[in-house]
Amino acid sequence: MTTFLTLLFYFSAAVLLVGVSLKIAAYARTPAPLLIPTTPAPTTTGGVVLRMLREVTLFESLFKANLWTWAASMVFHASLALVLIRHLRYFTEPVWSWVALAQPFGLYAGLSMVLGLAGLWARRIFVERIRYISTPSDHLMLALLLSIAASGLCMKFFSHTDIIGVKSFILGMMRFDLQPLPADGALYLHLLLVASLLLIFPFSKLLHAPGVFFSPSRNQADNPREKRHLAPWAAELEK
Repeated sequence: MTTFLTLLFYFSAAVLLVGVSLKIAAYARTPAPLLIPTTPAPTTTGGVVLRMLREVTLFESLFKANLWTWAASMVFHASLALVLIRHLRYFTEPVWSWVALAQPFGLYAGLSMVLGLAGLWARRIFVERIRYISTPSDHLMLALLLSIAASGLCMKFFSHTDIIGVKSFILGMMRFDLQPLPADGALYLHLLLVASLLLIFPFSKLLHAPGVFFSPSRNQADNPREKRHLAPWAAELEK
């Protein structure tokens, strides 16, 4: 199982890195021939940067659209950030001081992460207009994320996995020095689910994470009077 999971994580990490890189490259090459920022929009580059910062940290447009969806999304994403910070202890030796300070917060963030995901899933089930546009992949993705969170909490509160052995395994993978993985069913399930997420990520709607930075409705300044917007292909025609 140690060898299988090590090879699986090498493969899934490669798929994630290559897949996301190719998607970002495709986003960057996609032409934006029209000036189409969602108004009211900033008129300067600095304003656009500030708007994007508010969008990716506070979900400003979602807050204006639906307060309940915004609340569930904020709970999930903030909790996920804390959980990921908590997990950095497995990848660093010695553990960074700020990661050590975040440990108790990251633990309870796992619980709130489940609540946030449950709220987002309930929205897809009980809100008619959202249920109508939801696809099986939307439900499966939420089920996968919930399963990852639940299996992680299970290791903490029920099976009490040997975290020292887990850290030795992860550091060994990073150094290409294979170390035995503790025999724990919940741990095996958790790692298999995480590897599945890494494999699926480049082909799923989760690509909205990097994709938001390439949205012309968000990354353009509303300055048609001050500056003419000319797509690269149009500039070639004018030469």
